[in-house]
Amino acid sequence: MGIIAVAGGTGQLGRTIVEEILKRGGQEVIILGRKNDEVKAKEIGARIVAIDYNNTSSIVTTLEENKVETVIAVLNLMDGIEPELALITAADQSKTTKRYIPSCWGVKYSPELASISPLGAGKLAILHAVEATSLESTSVINGMFMDYYASPDMKTYIQPLALVLDMANNAAAIPGSGDVPVVFTYTFDIGRMVAALLSLPKWSKEYYIIGDRLTWNQIVQMAQVTKGVTFDVKHDSADTLKKGQVTEFSSHIPLYPFFPKEQLQGMLSWFGILYDNGNFDLRPTKEQSLNEIFPEIRLKSMEETIGSWKGK
Repeated sequence: MGIIAVAGGTGQLGRTIVEEILKRGGQEVIILGRKNDEVKAKEIGARIVAIDYNNTSSIVTTLEENKVETVIAVLNLMDGIEPELALITAADQSKTTKRYIPSCWGVKYSPELASISPLGAGKLAILHAVEATSLESTSVINGMFMDYYASPDMKTYIQPLALVLDMANNAAAIPGSGDVPVVFTYTFDIGRMVAALLSLPKWSKEYYIIGDRLTWNQIVQMAQVTKGVTFDVKHDSADTLKKGQVTEFSSHIPLYPFFPKEQLQGMLSWFGILYDNGNFDLRPTKEQSLNEIFPEIRLKSMEETIGSWKGK
């Protein structure tokens, strides 16, 4: 069986996926990174192979020398999509590489989403690039990371960020009506599903993972009951979101030296538009649903995740 390479496998979702593939067993995993890190490799339990995203031919050589059959991309695209485009080109040219999962986690990317966000446009460009190759590819669509709403006691590699709810400070900024369902999935459940997906002999164009489905109003109510306090609830209208603005949480302010306010507000407002438009209300067919294909994998609920705040 060919080797699995996870590009971005030392990062947040990437590391989670690597750990779950290793836990499932039966396949060797390597991490493609910009530099080698023996300490991190030992900590994760997977070899890190350094690649230069500016040198496509060297990536081809690396993939072939390591007999990489499947590439899973979990790259941070905030600074541009060129590294992933180079990786896709190299994977297509590699004689050993046959399968590819792009960095298009979250929602189904479309021209509509591309028209309202540079990030959406970049994701769509990546999808078009991989679809133009001879590689067998699939996108994994999982909704929002449930981890953002977990207490510090719950294991995650996702960096904390208050999105709609600031659980630690008992605040909420609901986008639109708050009555549109949103799908949430815990990252370790995504990792387990991806590990299982690798066992399928043939892939569909896209697969979905549904951890839980709730509206923001339901989640705020759940959070208030769990913590036994009344949240400070604000509402961000559709017009406010279209201006690139959201209600500022106190927990956002320390992020500004690393993630400028205008950029953070722009990203959060884009998410708010998608929530209110129903883009996170994922409705897969039975054939597209990894929940249906792997019913033995139990997924964490939002009630369990919010429940981790009980007594805190």
